[in-house]
Amino acid sequence: MSIQPEARLSAAVRPTVATMAPYSGPEDPEYLAKRLGRPIESIIKLDANENPYGSSPLVQEALSTFNGYSVYPDASQRTARAALATYVGVSPDLLMLTSGGDELIDLVMRAYLDPGDEMLDFSPSFGMYAFNAQLQDARVVDVPRDADFQIDVEAALRAITPRTKLIMLTSPNNPTGTVMPTADVRQLLEAGPLVLLDEAYFEFADADGQGFETMVGEVEQYPNLVVLRTFSKWAGLAGLRIGYGVLPPAVSEHLWKLKPPFNVNVAALTAMMASLEDADRLKQSVRRVVAERDRLLQELPKTRILQPYPTRANFILCDIVGMDGATLRDKLADEGILVRTYGTPRLRNSVRISVGRPEQNDVLLATLARFADELGL
Repeated sequence: MSIQPEARLSAAVRPTVATMAPYSGPEDPEYLAKRLGRPIESIIKLDANENPYGSSPLVQEALSTFNGYSVYPDASQRTARAALATYVGVSPDLLMLTSGGDELIDLVMRAYLDPGDEMLDFSPSFGMYAFNAQLQDARVVDVPRDADFQIDVEAALRAITPRTKLIMLTSPNNPTGTVMPTADVRQLLEAGPLVLLDEAYFEFADADGQGFETMVGEVEQYPNLVVLRTFSKWAGLAGLRIGYGVLPPAVSEHLWKLKPPFNVNVAALTAMMASLEDADRLKQSVRRVVAERDRLLQELPKTRILQPYPTRANFILCDIVGMDGATLRDKLADEGILVRTYGTPRLRNSVRISVGRPEQNDVLLATLARFADELGL
């Protein structure tokens, strides 16, 4: 009896892929609007750390007048890297543009992780780190963060073995919003393995007046340091997928081999150039988000249902009083408000809220206070 094609195809799938769980992303606001019978404009989307003020008006203008969509982008990204270098403050030779920060994470892991190799992760952290390492059949070594969501550097150093090829660091960290001291980053760099430092939320920490020391200026000093940045958050280009890495030559020579030649499309490149041209106005939006973040940190405890943690990003992680995260997420979704929850034991009773516009945040606060009244809190 011959094997059916479906069974043959199923047997051919890599075991890691066959058994892994899919990544759970944010809910589609259009789907929620249809479910609730409401216009999509009424949905308050606070689940993906997007910029509530959107992209620069120059982006829409540039995309509407651009007439080069039929031509492939420059595989070497020379013009785009030169413009970006001025913004970042590094040589264009240290830059690589990617399809969002996710592609840079994927490229680094494909270049450095063989099956059985180890990657250090520090939960809670961005889920794509462990997800991509799993695709490489690598072992994720988790060193849980302390009660303040900081990394125990001594524990991390003890966890390093001869098979440790990559250390994933994030500052500010998603989903906790905590900043990692640069002295701690340097300690782990001195240990030897490649360190990928995710600074996706750099602009929000840099604009809050508390001081933020980026590591991009130290990439040339440390041949094992890669810094990730993105235009998704501060510039409002999440839907166009454009990120970048600041890479030392010892790393970039290998990532350029792996990078698809036309990985960033011309629309995203055009939008990035327009965003850089309008960076001052975008930074004003960033400061408005930071001001709303700080207001929410004061107002959320008054709802009696959420206790926020300190944060330096454009989102706030909160512990929940009176229910678990999934219950609160679903109750808010029924009100047209999308927030992010997690299934891990440490965050099961937590919720991450992206900072919205003032009027959106007011609706959230009022809804939470009503829930608290219903619970008798």
